[in-house]
Amino acid sequence: MYRLGKPILCLLLIAAPACTFAQAVSDKAGAGDQAFMQLADQYFDRFYFPTNPSTATADGIHTYDGRLEDYSRAALDQEVKALKDWESKVSAVNPDALSEYIRGDRDLVLNNIRSTLLTLQTIRPWEKNPDMYSSGITASAFTLMERKFAPPETRLRDLISRERQMPAALAAARTNLKNPPKIYTQIALEQLPGLIGFFQHDVPAAFADVSDASLKKQFADSNGAVIKALGDYQIWLKNEVLPKSHGDFRIGADAFRKKLQYDEMVDLPLDKLVALDMANMKANQAEFAKVAKELDPKKTPQQVLAELAADHPQPDKLLDTFRSTFDTLIGFIDDHHIITIPSTVRPTLEETPPFMRAITFASMDTPGPYEDEATTAYFNVTLPEKGWSKQHIDEFMAQFSYPVISSVAVHEAYPGHYVQFLWMHKVHDRVRKLLGSASNAEGWAHYCEQMMLDEGLAQYEFPKDRRQQLLLKLGQLQDALLRNARFIVGIKLHTGQMTMDQAKDFFVKEGYQSPAVGEVETKRGTSDPTYLYYTLGKLEILKLRADMQKKEGAKFNLQQFHDDFMQHGFAPIEIVRREMLHDNSPVL
Repeated sequence: MYRLGKPILCLLLIAAPACTFAQAVSDKAGAGDQAFMQLADQYFDRFYFPTNPSTATADGIHTYDGRLEDYSRAALDQEVKALKDWESKVSAVNPDALSEYIRGDRDLVLNNIRSTLLTLQTIRPWEKNPDMYSSGITASAFTLMERKFAPPETRLRDLISRERQMPAALAAARTNLKNPPKIYTQIALEQLPGLIGFFQHDVPAAFADVSDASLKKQFADSNGAVIKALGDYQIWLKNEVLPKSHGDFRIGADAFRKKLQYDEMVDLPLDKLVALDMANMKANQAEFAKVAKELDPKKTPQQVLAELAADHPQPDKLLDTFRSTFDTLIGFIDDHHIITIPSTVRPTLEETPPFMRAITFASMDTPGPYEDEATTAYFNVTLPEKGWSKQHIDEFMAQFSYPVISSVAVHEAYPGHYVQFLWMHKVHDRVRKLLGSASNAEGWAHYCEQMMLDEGLAQYEFPKDRRQQLLLKLGQLQDALLRNARFIVGIKLHTGQMTMDQAKDFFVKEGYQSPAVGEVETKRGTSDPTYLYYTLGKLEILKLRADMQKKEGAKFNLQQFHDDFMQHGFAPIEIVRREMLHDNSPVL
């Protein structure tokens, strides 16, 4: 999982010297490039960051650290009006007057504007999703406490300023929310105890070293007000909103197609996308059966899977188990010339923050593109909650079998999200630092899971243990089937072809997941409709690699291909293809 921009998918971006987009222009830029670069700078500095101050903090822009997003309806209407104006300005730029690379930047900015308009005007989470407010303000506080980019007193002053605006955000929710879907209200209520506990315990602990008595008093007042406001919000949601939550979370086929076009630059009909994924899923299931049969010909794939799921570390050893994978993965990447790793600094393992635990099992959270002080990257892993039953814990831990842990470490760290983050140091284009696509970020990480085994990781890790080699492959295939299931569930849930119960069942029967995982994944799918981007991006990258091999023939080099891919930022694969192949061949 990668966090890119406002949505929490999993990763932010990277530390780099703060320079304007215009300063990064190439000497070979097209005639219209300079004007577009200036326009892009204006979009970020006059609209994007002022409107999204929490994103600015996360990106390493600290001009707006004392501000919070304005959730009022008047502010939302003003944002729509401003976005339409920016859409007009960017659309007016003739793409034929731009160089190839800057043409890709124009696509990124224009699609960011259109995607945001689609979200605000059509999908309307501000009207449907109570968790957007409570988890949103929590995430905003987290950006100020997580990274020590300034003295604690400075960050605490900004936090106090933000906290003073949080009760108004929750008040705006009471005005804006109109008949939310029941599942959205349930998720918000499921999250709220952890969010309240976060402000009660985690936030004060992060600033315990502040000695200024006046500042501590101001913080106690502002933090107490937030805790009370969240508590009142929880009671309101439970007593007044939940009984009346009869709305529909489905965004519909038209909005789904547009979101896919704007976010991922993919315009294939939805039925063709389903067919592509189903073919890949059937191939993965067939390979799973083949591997399972070699492991134990007397058992069904489901029985072998059950044994695989039961082989996991104890919850209190989970972080250490993930950490222990790094040496092997780095050694394999270096020995087999997979990709250049730009730094020897490793990410820090920690438990997933409270406001993300209901929708993610593991994620990579890295410093923003302009953060030059607090540069630690965090590998987050969700642990079982205290008070869970043994059965619930066992079902939850089924996703963390030892082979799956290896696959997740590849995805999140080496050579997945973390290595891609490290490569962003080499990207000096402001648009590519700030905007991108999930099908690139998540597609790359998911592609790495298969690619590493294809290149011999299992044999490298267990040279004389065929069973362990097969188990690693089984773990990778189970993760691939999870992503295949997300692909189908996302489309069918949001186009009315599948109920939530059918979606949970699909994850278990076709995606080979535990019931607990199926439930969490289905919940996520209700508010993350296009989480097909994992398999989508992986298939796009595999096709790009095959096309590059065909073009370069004997000159093709896998490490060079991966290094070249990294240099295009997180742009949709459509843009990367144009810039690597210099043609307009189809992405799939």
